Amino acid sequence: MADDRTNTGHRHGRRAGLLGLLAAGLVAGSMGAGAMSLAIFTSTAAVSGNAFTAGTVVIGAAPATAALTATNMMPGDTVNGQIAVSNTGTAQLRYAMSSASTNADAKGLRDQLTLTVKTLGTGCAAFDGTQLYTGALSGAAFGSNAAGSQAGDRTLDAGTNEVLCFRATLPLATGDTFQGATTTATFTFDAEQTANNP
Repeated sequence: MADDRTNTGHRHGRRAGLLGLLAAGLVAGSMGAGAMSLAIFTSTAAVSGNAFTAGTVVIGAAPATAALTATNMMPGDTVNGQIAVSNTGTAQLRYAMSSASTNADAKGLRDQLTLTVKTLGTGCAAFDGTQLYTGALSGAAFGSNAAGSQAGDRTLDAGTNEVLCFRATLPLATGDTFQGATTTATFTFDAEQTANNP
């Protein structure tokens, strides 16, 4: 009996000792983890004010209406006009011109009139600049409004402009069927950025 009690006491004592060691280990581990997290040095740096602004592509044409007009034209008559094309944006642009002409009376004056477009040269009256287009008024165009650089496109740096000279002629061989014929043309200038757009 005494031996059994002694063995039982030893077992309880060993179990209590192991539990004590385990508890002490857990306390020591948690204290170590706490001590490690409290010992980390930190620092932060910030860089602010990183601002960005997109550029602009803005084309203008002046005058906005009636740059080239004529009334009572007779075969052989010619009329001159000019349009100033400007880049008021912040980046270089390339542009093209296209046109549309009316034919409300079905007489086809837009196909009979000849239009020539040139760069300024010494002046639009002299009409001695580089030719950009010559042909029927109905097909007046140069360059292309397709994306990228195309044959005939013109470039303008930011804040610059150029004058284009226009000359419309009613050919001397124009017949009687065109008497009283009328047409109205609209010239459209389309621009795009040149940067990253080969």
